[in-house]
Amino acid sequence: MSLLEVRDVTKVFGTLTALGGASMTVADNEFHGLIGPNGSGKSTMLKCIAGAEIPTSGSVVLSGKDITGATPPERSRAGMSLKFQITAVLPQLSVYDNLLLAVQAHQPMLGLLLSRSRRALDEKVMDLLGQFRLADRRDDIAGTLSHGQQQWLEIAMALSREPKLLLLDEPTAGMSPQERRVTGDLIAPIKTRCSLLIVEHDLDFIKDICDSLTVLDQGRIVATGPTAQVQKDERVKEAHLSHG
Repeated sequence: MSLLEVRDVTKVFGTLTALGGASMTVADNEFHGLIGPNGSGKSTMLKCIAGAEIPTSGSVVLSGKDITGATPPERSRAGMSLKFQITAVLPQLSVYDNLLLAVQAHQPMLGLLLSRSRRALDEKVMDLLGQFRLADRRDDIAGTLSHGQQQWLEIAMALSREPKLLLLDEPTAGMSPQERRVTGDLIAPIKTRCSLLIVEHDLDFIKDICDSLTVLDQGRIVATGPTAQVQKDERVKEAHLSHG
């Protein structure tokens, strides 16, 4: 059974059909890329999956459970975690405290009062900071991090929830070529922990890390399947995807 199933999702805004019967699946421990030109419906698809928008018709199923009408907090409890394109770190707090708050948000209140639990949280925070090359910046104010480092911090914050499915919305937007390469290296080990659905414009970046791709154009699925297969699809080439 697939971890995520999007079934014939349609989303209509007034006279505009942003999605027209779109279907896709994400398997356990799979990296799945969602790509397409501007205005193709990628953001609307991600919002319907995350709960920021409710489909006009169709369904979204996570781990066999229909979550089409579930709120974002309900989806989070069901195992979904989201990082939008715009960074949501608290710039006046330290790097450590940003991640600590994310970890604490999912801890029982009683556990937070126990010193043993606090030590365990410290270990988890430092482990995540180490994974995203931020351990030496733990005491620095988050607002002093580079754009790329702030993106890494927010991915770590999203992972702190230990999700089954992590959603990333253009995580490399605004990054330098070097930061994009490092981001790919930092994301790769996540596959042992959860599945990933990533929306990206940078096809060169996404094709190197994703097992499968789904291509949207004008609100409809052009192609979906293994990355190598989708790249060769003539319909995909006709969708005028950006390669940089």
